[in-house]
Amino acid sequence: MEFIIGYRENAVLRNSFNELAMKTFGIEFEDWYQEGYWTDKYIPYSLVDHGKVIANVSVNLLELDIGGQRVPAIQIGTVMTDQEYRNCGYSRLLLEKVIEDYKHIEVMYLFANDTVLDFYPKFGFARMEETLFSLEIQPKSNTLPPKIRDLKFIYEAAAKRKPATQFGTAGTEELLIFYAMKVFTEDIYYLEQEQALAICQQEGETLHLYDVISDRQIDLLHLISQLRNSETTKVVFHYTLEIAEVQMGECQGWNVLFVRNTGNIKFPKHFKHPITSQA
Repeated sequence: MEFIIGYRENAVLRNSFNELAMKTFGIEFEDWYQEGYWTDKYIPYSLVDHGKVIANVSVNLLELDIGGQRVPAIQIGTVMTDQEYRNCGYSRLLLEKVIEDYKHIEVMYLFANDTVLDFYPKFGFARMEETLFSLEIQPKSNTLPPKIRDLKFIYEAAAKRKPATQFGTAGTEELLIFYAMKVFTEDIYYLEQEQALAICQQEGETLHLYDVISDRQIDLLHLISQLRNSETTKVVFHYTLEIAEVQMGECQGWNVLFVRNTGNIKFPKHFKHPITSQA
């Protein structure tokens, strides 16, 4: 059994990592790597048995924008163990190693499903409740803006985006591209007048707005008016909203936010971590 960190240029280990990710989550990272978006900011911590990745905890290096302050942070993701090697304490071992290596970082966090809610508090992570932001609107028939699929254009727009004033992430362009490649392939729109990208999906009467990317202040209500249709009566925002007209409720999802905050950084009372930078 070997412990290996950050091996993205090793094709054998990378392929084994992808195989475990596919078995565990139904996703793989190879095209993300081949396009050049797997960078030094995504670091797998893995246990390898005879050349096979059997357990992993990945580190995502990023920053949080909190109340105008930029805070270095670690987001932990891709926590997985091969079926044949479970219940051996390997996730614990890897998580402890990550915490030790990044003990100088005051904020570490992750999203956990409801089967492991008792696991992460053992390492100093505390559950934090997120807020669901929504807005009631009037439906109106509309011609949607053009879709955009140019990954380079999306990446460059994200790299120049205006920082969030209440809560957001920074340095997460590569994570956004992962979503653009895997999840929102047909859901990214370019609004020329606003010089903005909007990532959204219509579900019945609800417009789900996952991200708005621009380097300037946006008239959000005008932007929404271009994305709604004749059935839209509600907009749900999957990030922290900063307008007065918004409604706030409990965020109920299968992913629960856990934060290890050794620096006692003050988080906003109401916030939603952007879905497009969730590892």
